[in-house]
Amino acid sequence: MTDSQTLACTCGEVKLRLAGPPIASVECLCTSCRTAGQILETLPGSPRIVDDKGATALVMKRKDRVEILSGARHLRQFRLSPDAATRRVVASCCNTPVFLEFNGGHWLSIYAGLWPQAARPPIELRTMTGDLEDSSTLPGDVPNLKRHSLQFYALLLSAWVRMGFKNPKFAVEGELNV
Repeated sequence: MTDSQTLACTCGEVKLRLAGPPIASVECLCTSCRTAGQILETLPGSPRIVDDKGATALVMKRKDRVEILSGARHLRQFRLSPDAATRRVVASCCNTPVFLEFNGGHWLSIYAGLWPQAARPPIELRTMTGDLEDSSTLPGDVPNLKRHSLQFYALLLSAWVRMGFKNPKFAVEGELNV
C-alpha cells in the first residue's frame, strides 16, 4: 500500500494500515451510533466515542485500503441487536472501538479516535442530524444533513466503482459481551 498510515488501538496491540485518502470524514448523529457509543463508553478503558453534540466521528475508507497488521485475535464485534445491519468492531484488549461496518458495505467507517488529534482528517459533514430532537444547536462549520444525501451516496458509489465492485470481507471472531 502506498501513501499509507498506521493506526493502533489505545494499548497498541491492534494495528491497522490505511492507504490513500478517505472516502469522507463525517460525524454521524444517528440513533444507532449514539446508542452504541454510549454503551461502548461504559467498558473499562474505553475512550470517549460520542461528543457533546451527540456525534460519533468516523473516517470512511474503502475496504481494499484497510489492512489489519496485528492483533486481529483481539477484535470482537458488537451489534445493538442480533439482526442489526451494522456491527461495531472493538479491540477487546483495551476496549478501543476500531471500525463500524454495514452488512454488504464496501467500506469501513474507522473510528476517528484512532488518529492523534493533530493528524485526524477534518470533518467534512454531519449526517443523520434528523435523528436528534433538536439539531438547531449544531455548529454551521460543515453541512448538517438530516439524512444521507445524494452526494453522500455518490461518494460511496464512486469508491465502489474504483474498487471494481468488489467487497472484501473482514473476518472477526467472537462477540463483545457488554
